[in-house]
Amino acid sequence: MKKVWACLCQGDILLMREGGNAFSLPFGDEPPMALKPWNMVTQIRLEEQMLMVVRLDAPVVDIKGLVMMNLRDSFSVLSEQEYRFAGKAAELIYWDQNSKYCGCCGAPMKFETEISKRCTNCGKELWPQLATAVIVRITKDDSPEPSILLVHAKNFRRPYYGLVAGFVETGETLEEAVRREVREETGIEITNLRYFASQPWPYPCGLMVGFTATYVSGEIHLQQSELSLGGWFTRDNIPAIPGKSSIARQLIDNWLKREE
Repeated sequence: MKKVWACLCQGDILLMREGGNAFSLPFGDEPPMALKPWNMVTQIRLEEQMLMVVRLDAPVVDIKGLVMMNLRDSFSVLSEQEYRFAGKAAELIYWDQNSKYCGCCGAPMKFETEISKRCTNCGKELWPQLATAVIVRITKDDSPEPSILLVHAKNFRRPYYGLVAGFVETGETLEEAVRREVREETGIEITNLRYFASQPWPYPCGLMVGFTATYVSGEIHLQQSELSLGGWFTRDNIPAIPGKSSIARQLIDNWLKREE
């Protein structure tokens, strides 16, 4: 069985350079570099391959053919499958680092399986948990100039516009979460809410669930604590938007291509 190595240090993943702008995750029976005795290797069987997950203490340098790259940036150079592998590894490492001790009694946690732990004192079991978020594309498709609602969130690191999004709260359905977030962040009402697609989002351990919807009524009143800018944009005046690694971009591109 092929062993694929996902070796991470902070937010960077170790990649093997194949020439030009082609990269892949290192593979082979042995790790791509020497490991310290305390570097734990977690093995996860995925699609007839064995994913070897390793958290590194320091970046790998000066090894020919190997390079460290930011996990987000690796989307543009890895295959979709390998990017998913890398993201899963990052989530498992984050979970391991944040579940060393039992939340009930404080005793050390010990791995029971490759993706579960058990408390060494009270026996409580623990599995990685996802933070589920919703994101929605809202459009006015029946107007003389079809338009899409784009917003700039205050936590965006870059000056691009995205879509209304937010985390699902306890006791909510996904659909209720979408409608609540839209009302809270923009003050408008929507209809024709439909599922679009979902995407693992390992920053650090999320699942983004995408929807589409149609505007019904209301004037935009941005939630000042969350958004700094927002408005309706037609196809010929789209501002800077997120990179292709995000489901937000997939939702926007899908709408833009409908009139091509």
